[in-house]
Amino acid sequence: MSAASLVRLFVLSAIWGGSFLFMRIGAPVLGPAALMETRVLLAALFLAAVALALRRPLDWRRHWRHYLILGLFNSALPFLLFGYAALTLSAALLSILNATSPLWGTLIAALRQRTPLAGRTLAGLALGVAGVSLLVGFDRVALQPGAGLAIAASLGAAVCYALASNYAKTAAAVEPFANAHGSMWAASLLMAPTLLFFPPAAIPSPGVAAAVLALGVLCSGVAYLLYFRLIGDIGAAPALTVTFLIPLFGVLWGWLFLDEAVGWHTLAGSAIVIAGTALVTGFSPALLRPRATAATR
Repeated sequence: MSAASLVRLFVLSAIWGGSFLFMRIGAPVLGPAALMETRVLLAALFLAAVALALRRPLDWRRHWRHYLILGLFNSALPFLLFGYAALTLSAALLSILNATSPLWGTLIAALRQRTPLAGRTLAGLALGVAGVSLLVGFDRVALQPGAGLAIAASLGAAVCYALASNYAKTAAAVEPFANAHGSMWAASLLMAPTLLFFPPAAIPSPGVAAAVLALGVLCSGVAYLLYFRLIGDIGAAPALTVTFLIPLFGVLWGWLFLDEAVGWHTLAGSAIVIAGTALVTGFSPALLRPRATAATR
């Protein structure tokens, strides 16, 4: 992997790890519905400006069902669930629970295809369960009222990402940028009715407004552009490394800016979840080596 790609990888991990920090700041003030509707709408507007500059059409008439399905399971539902969980859980715990998504994705794929799980995959799933259990069992935040539902919501969000990933593998081919752009508009439409039932809880301060702006433009719009550039440069498998780095930054930002406690169980639990994810996905550090370029085709 080139130095430039390595920098992009860490920057993307830092941005997506920061999304949980911004959710923790914005959710108690705006509420989950208003926060996440603002997030996807800002991301949609940002990507629309990029699409206009690059002349990348969405082709709504052909792909509108695809955008709606992807927007529902990859953005609207998981964002709302994480927004609800952010009312109670720490940014560190949110980011670690988010890292279980590949575990659920492998399990869903095996059930859908009715194929037995390999020993390595079963070991990875067991490690993932053990890591989450360690986090939940020893984290003081998990003992607060409503924490059980918040943890379930976070895991439900991870399952939504897994469903979206499995759907995308079998759906009609749509270019990645169009997937991101179209799904953000679809998510905006799908979440808009929730504002009728869950209006903003309060008027945000300038600091909270800045966090919401960063969540929408930086953590959704800019992050997607970085991610697709990374896939183009190093391939999809090495880009998966971002999954393992996000919890590290989620824990770091929570500790630095929200004064969240980082205990032994936080470090041990996150390491176990990451190890389980690596086993399930078959990830190897060898994927980060520079790819050889073929001389002939």
